[in-house]
Amino acid sequence: MKVAIASDHGGFDLKETVKKHLDEKGYEVKDFGCFDKSSCDYPDFGRPAAEAVAAGECELGVLICTTGIGMSMVGNKVKGVRAALCSDSLSASLTRQHNNANVLVLGAAIVGELLALNIVDTFFDTPFSNAERHQRRVDKIEVQ
Repeated sequence: MKVAIASDHGGFDLKETVKKHLDEKGYEVKDFGCFDKSSCDYPDFGRPAAEAVAAGECELGVLICTTGIGMSMVGNKVKGVRAALCSDSLSASLTRQHNNANVLVLGAAIVGELLALNIVDTFFDTPFSNAERHQRRVDKIEVQ
C-alpha cells in the first residue's frame, strides 16, 4: 500500500519516526516534506499529500504538525479527503470503521512517539465497516 506523509517543522521529528515505522511494516511511503526543522508553512506540504490521497495516488495519508489542527484543516479542504485528528487509538479505530477516514492527522506536541505509533497502527489496521448507515453518512460528506 502506498502512503502519503507530510509535516511542518513542528511535526518533522514525529514524521520521520512514523515514516520509518511504516517503511519497516512494508508500506511504500511517499514523503511530501518538510525535509528539515526550518520554519515552514504546513499547507505547502499537507495539501500535496492530501491531494495525492484524493487522486488515488496514495491509499492513505498521515499529516503531522504541532497540534494537528492546522493539518486537519488543510486535509479536509481537499475534496475526497476525510482527515481525522486522533490523539488516542479508539478514535483512530472508530474513524476508520465509521467515517472511512483516509488521512490520519497527529499533533506532535499532543501525543508522544509510542502513542503515535499505536494510533498509526490502529488506523492502518482497521477497515471501514461497510455498514449501510456508515456508508450513507460518508456519501453525505462527499456531496458537499
